[in-house]
Amino acid sequence: MGLTIPLTLDKKLVTLAIFVSVIGIGITIALSFHYSNIILEERIMDQLLSESTIRGDSIRSLFNSRLQQIQVIGTDPMIRNLINDLNIIDDDYVLSERISEKRIDFLIQIQAFETTIGGSNELENVEIIGKNGKELFSLINTKNKKNFLTDQKFVKGVKGPFAEIILGKDNKRKLVTVTPIFDKPKDKEAIGVAIVTANTQSIDQILLNRFGLGKTGEAYLVNKNKVMITESRFLENAPFHQIVNTYAVSECFDIKKNFHGQYADYRQVFILGSSNCMEDLGLVLLVEIDDNEVFQPVKSLQEKIIILGIVMTLVVGAAAFFLSKLISRPIIKLRNAANKIADGNFDIRTNIATRDEIGDLSHSFDMMAEKIQDSLIKIREREDIIKQQKDILLQFSEYSSNYCVCFVDIVGSTKITTKLSDLETSKFYSIFLNSMATIVTQYGGIVVKNIGDALLYYFPKTDTDETEPFENMLKCSTDMLMSKIKIDERLASEKLPDVNYRISAAFGPVRVAIVATSTIDDIFGITVNKCAKINTLASPNTLVVDESLYDKIKGIEGYDFEKIADYSIDADNNFSVYLVKQKTG
Repeated sequence: MGLTIPLTLDKKLVTLAIFVSVIGIGITIALSFHYSNIILEERIMDQLLSESTIRGDSIRSLFNSRLQQIQVIGTDPMIRNLINDLNIIDDDYVLSERISEKRIDFLIQIQAFETTIGGSNELENVEIIGKNGKELFSLINTKNKKNFLTDQKFVKGVKGPFAEIILGKDNKRKLVTVTPIFDKPKDKEAIGVAIVTANTQSIDQILLNRFGLGKTGEAYLVNKNKVMITESRFLENAPFHQIVNTYAVSECFDIKKNFHGQYADYRQVFILGSSNCMEDLGLVLLVEIDDNEVFQPVKSLQEKIIILGIVMTLVVGAAAFFLSKLISRPIIKLRNAANKIADGNFDIRTNIATRDEIGDLSHSFDMMAEKIQDSLIKIREREDIIKQQKDILLQFSEYSSNYCVCFVDIVGSTKITTKLSDLETSKFYSIFLNSMATIVTQYGGIVVKNIGDALLYYFPKTDTDETEPFENMLKCSTDMLMSKIKIDERLASEKLPDVNYRISAAFGPVRVAIVATSTIDDIFGITVNKCAKINTLASPNTLVVDESLYDKIKGIEGYDFEKIADYSIDADNNFSVYLVKQKTG
């Protein structure tokens, strides 16, 4: 016969107390971890999606800008004449002599090209390839360095302009834009090819800015061959050497979709990532951050709560042990002791309905169960406080400076878009807003956001008494107004109506809000309000400024200023509004 250990009332009390404590704390820990992981993952994914969208749009805008720029060479009549003149020469010696004679004409046209694109410290070389694949002109000496760019089959295979990132012979990455050159617009066979080579400084500035990506976050590009073509945060010499065959890359190039979620990256490390699929450019942008960094706050919280749970379990066990000793005393004394404990920290509901001393003791423990409930509620409240502390990430710092704020708005956009479909409306706004944003960026302005059909931006270097930043602002506005012809041409190619717009500018104090979870600044204040309100005073395709900005720019040569109205926001804010025109002749 085996030995049986009796389960006495005091042992039942200890067992019950520890069991309830462990179960309650365990459920609390499990639920808090689960929901903390969900909330944290959603916030990080929103941030990664925002980063991939913004950086992807910047990359696409950069590529489109390069393709637009090379069209200047592809349509240059002088370049076509030079190519036609040299294509008919078969003798290499004669061809070499003729190229030497015509090189000055080529350099003149390239100088004009650089002037047209506003100059670029990223430009490295411009090459003109003849119909037979021979290099006719180049800014640098590439003799005896023939590659696929000077291959005759390559020349015949170029049907339209394209851009791609390659690894140069100096083992440095290059952004190469290529366009065929046709003798006549309707010709099907090109007479030559123009190749513009630039460094990848602008691309690196977009991708290597890791603000908001923590210690393990990175943004990089992968081409259609599933090879990394930009720098890695973790691996040296990664561009054009590191294969990236991850789920997000396959989603882009196989089914042309973006992907946002968790997967293993090229290091076989689990990460949270967001992709921006630019399949038409043969690229996919990936923004990723390691799982370990994302969920580190939850793991830290987990360790603290587990320690707290162990301490509370020990406290509960010690208290239950103390109560078990009291059970050995007379039942009446046990009831009184249980009532004292019920006035303390514990209250467990046993629901025993007997009317004897054990029933009284049961009632006392029921009250103790309520106290444990209160303790668990306090634990949950502490968890809520910890979760609320994460909201600190959403606060932002502020500072104020005197800046030039600008606002460009489409005239009559509501009337125009009522006649367009949703897709046509999207194209209409996209062409206009992207064109304006590109120009603003080229002149050092910062685009804040688009407000419907309008674009809000400012020039951060205007907090000075120097005139150069204000001249730059005026040049930017003039360029934006003169770009109407090109924008209308692009709209016409999409069978969309012409656009008219107006620009307003104001100078004064601006509060700049820097949000901790984003790389995009926001601005607000009375100067922003003034700029938006005086916009309606401008005629289509003109620039108006407030009195504060007029005082800053009235001495700048090359512009005429005409007072067109007096504007009043309230009794303390009265000012004049001026029309700005560029002098002609």
